[in-house]
Amino acid sequence: MKETLFKLYQPESGTLNVPYQPDEQTRIIENPPRFTWMPAKLEDDFYTLEISTDADFPQKNTWAYQPIPHNLFTPDRPLQSGTYYWRYALLDQEERQVSDWSKTRRFTISENLPETPLPCRSIRYAEVNTTRPRLWLTEQALSDFRSNLSADPDYCHWKNFYRHSVEPYLTMPLIKEPEPYPNHQRTAKLWRKMYMDCQQVLHAIRHLSVAGVILKDDSILSKAKEWLLHTANWNPDGPTSRDYNDEAAFRIVGALSWGYDWLLPYLSEDEADFVKKQLVIRTEQVAFHVIERSKIHQVPYDSHAVRALSSVLIPAGIALFDDVPEAREWLDYTVEYYSGLYTPWGGADGGWAEGPHYWLTGMAYVIEAMNLLKNFNGYDLYQRPFFQNTGDFPLYVYPPDTNRASFGDHANLGDLPGLKVGFNIRQFAGVTGNPYYQWYYEQTKKYDTDPYDKFYNKGWWDFHFDEMMYLHDYPEIEAKAPSDISPVKWFKDVGWAAMHSRMDDPEEHIMYLTKSSPYGSISHSHGDQNAFVLHAFGDPLAIHSGYYVAFNSTMHTNWRRQTISKNAILIDGKGQYAGKDKFLAKDACGKIEAVEQKKNYAYIRGDATAAYQHDVPYLTRYTRETYFVDDSYFVLVDTVNLEQDAELDWLLHTLQEMELSHQSFVVKGKKAALEGRFVHCSSGELALNQYNDFPGVDLDELEGNPVHWRLQAKTRPASQHRIVTLLHPMKKMEPAYVSYFIDDQGFSQQYYFTKDGKTFRLELPKEF
Repeated sequence: MKETLFKLYQPESGTLNVPYQPDEQTRIIENPPRFTWMPAKLEDDFYTLEISTDADFPQKNTWAYQPIPHNLFTPDRPLQSGTYYWRYALLDQEERQVSDWSKTRRFTISENLPETPLPCRSIRYAEVNTTRPRLWLTEQALSDFRSNLSADPDYCHWKNFYRHSVEPYLTMPLIKEPEPYPNHQRTAKLWRKMYMDCQQVLHAIRHLSVAGVILKDDSILSKAKEWLLHTANWNPDGPTSRDYNDEAAFRIVGALSWGYDWLLPYLSEDEADFVKKQLVIRTEQVAFHVIERSKIHQVPYDSHAVRALSSVLIPAGIALFDDVPEAREWLDYTVEYYSGLYTPWGGADGGWAEGPHYWLTGMAYVIEAMNLLKNFNGYDLYQRPFFQNTGDFPLYVYPPDTNRASFGDHANLGDLPGLKVGFNIRQFAGVTGNPYYQWYYEQTKKYDTDPYDKFYNKGWWDFHFDEMMYLHDYPEIEAKAPSDISPVKWFKDVGWAAMHSRMDDPEEHIMYLTKSSPYGSISHSHGDQNAFVLHAFGDPLAIHSGYYVAFNSTMHTNWRRQTISKNAILIDGKGQYAGKDKFLAKDACGKIEAVEQKKNYAYIRGDATAAYQHDVPYLTRYTRETYFVDDSYFVLVDTVNLEQDAELDWLLHTLQEMELSHQSFVVKGKKAALEGRFVHCSSGELALNQYNDFPGVDLDELEGNPVHWRLQAKTRPASQHRIVTLLHPMKKMEPAYVSYFIDDQGFSQQYYFTKDGKTFRLELPKEF
């Protein structure tokens, strides 16, 4: 290569862009590290990257990689522990020239990191068998499945799959191509009906094809072909196109992929060419949006575009592999993204910034995609630290016996975590052997006995097919109740922290969850930094208020996303930024500063200052400290410092009307109660009021669902505030007696609690 250098553009990395990593501050969690940088041009970038043990990059101690097509890279080999240097240059492939080199960055590899290299493109598919089918079962696996089914007619719960997921489509009329929205104006009901119809089409084609091929049944195969050719005739630029309804488009690409792959030997040449043409057109629509328009390798926070990798590019890329040249590019882009940047919503701790419901959907698709990829070319993404740990996220922040007790958008608000959450976490039980994950799955299966007709399942999943795939691919793990897990869990990657007592027993379980996240209110997150939810003894006591009617509904935009709907605070009536500007939303962030487990209490401190400063620029610091004492009480200490006087509103949301009295309140649930007391407020006594409303919401969206209750405890104006609140969840209305001493500055420093004849003291650190 000619070493003629030209100038390299090195833009600064912004809030929403990928960072320059690794460097001296990067927490390297796997070996080799993942390299990312800001693109030098807007498109058609190719790079060369060098890694060396010497800052001068001598040829002897330097590894060079090229051409790299995007601004991310995973080496194909682990590195020995030690200190390294790296740099990159822009590569002009036509002129065979490179730019000048980027800034040199240093990083250190520790010993005993998980080794997760990515095979290079030249050998990535060397062992691939291109016979059909390729999606899920390979040629040999198909033969083995038939043999096992012959020996055991209910192998992998085949009877259940056939009865519920095959037979109905043998007689069901073909689903008509969806009509456009009236005047092309999207409505939530029609949008949902459209993607639910397309999900039925996916199930019809996939399940009839799989059953027909496995059983070698001509009548089933004929019906599968009828569904496939009918759907392939739908207009790829019509209502099910990517730009009209991406959820519908994802499902139709999946349907055509499974049908093309499993039925190709049974299609005529003209039929096969037609299905392939339609599949390519539809996949190109999605790939163009993901790679060229959304550019998730540069700006990774497009939730649907990231999900399109697993729901579209993986199945279509495998189905069309070696049929069209684009298929390998789609696979390479997806694999390199999964290896280098996935997931933009979390990190090594396994958290998911958008919350457990979008963990559910994201993981459901990526699990299937990773399994398809592993069966296809052997690449095992499950070894990455995120996937080893992410089962902890629903376990701690979305336990199977809780409802309205987590953060983010939730389609199933008011229900217990659904069966699909259990299916997801069972997958990680099969991967890691973790018995708590299997326990979680078994709990959801016990609680969610009729999941099939709920819109957030029917339009998304088929549990019978999922069950068959899992039982074929992974071992069943023996469950263990989480009686001995840590009572406190901190997901540092997303800024969530949970406290638990007796998670293993729903009748005794107490859960407190708070967050202060570096992701702010972007995407499906809300303006809820330093907010909390509290669930105890089977009852949601301090709740996640409102309903998830639809994205951008008035309920969503004016209530659910806003701080007023949270167990949080308002400053001069203003909350955190939770609007549509992604830059402002990401900057409206928080940080969990400390999580500690002491002898008789656990402690969390969150800082949500930045979250409020867009609308409250005179705020200098806001922290909320939480003490969980003796597995019984919660003490919250809110400290607010401002450059001018301001009033605070301390908020609490419930399903029931509260009983208010002097500086205290009581929530009476069906199984439990919550007593709250404001034991100290530095500006004087608070004025307590409660409301039964959803301000700014079109109540027709509720469709008869009840309106929730809100406590607003208002302070007097001051430039410094400290509010100390005692929260006592109870099975029965048993009072807790509270006493405290006031120091010479007017702040409470020592608290004594008496319950059931037992007295104990919590001494708050004076620096706070």
